Amino acid sequence: MPDFETFPPVPKVVTVAGTALELTPIRLGELPRLLAAVRPLAADLSVEPDWLALLARHGEAVLELLAITTRRERAWVNDLSLEDAVTLAAAVFEANADFFVGRVVPAIQGAAQHLAPILEQMQAGTRRLPA
Repeated sequence: MPDFETFPPVPKVVTVAGTALELTPIRLGELPRLLAAVRPLAADLSVEPDWLALLARHGEAVLELLAITTRRERAWVNDLSLEDAVTLAAAVFEANADFFVGRVVPAIQGAAQHLAPILEQMQAGTRRLPA
């Protein structure tokens, strides 16, 4: 491993609601809460998420995710404007892209591939039942 890879990552700075936030990748101790927050929306995550759609479908999970990844109080996140929340969500996703794109999305895709044959069998069995 080259020496430069051992340095801490440079924070991504984003200004939201008049506050400059330094976003860094998630830390090990944050993983349990983060994974619990991501679980409800993981199937809807993609390389380029539609943050408005995610907020509409999974608002509580997205807000909790923002609080965890920004290391801010949930009340602060709740008071953001919609525009600021979307800007912040995109910045958080970018700062943690290796986690979301490298770990969460492939895990969901793998689970979907594993479940697809099972779901097909279940649907085929349902079609054979008398009406």
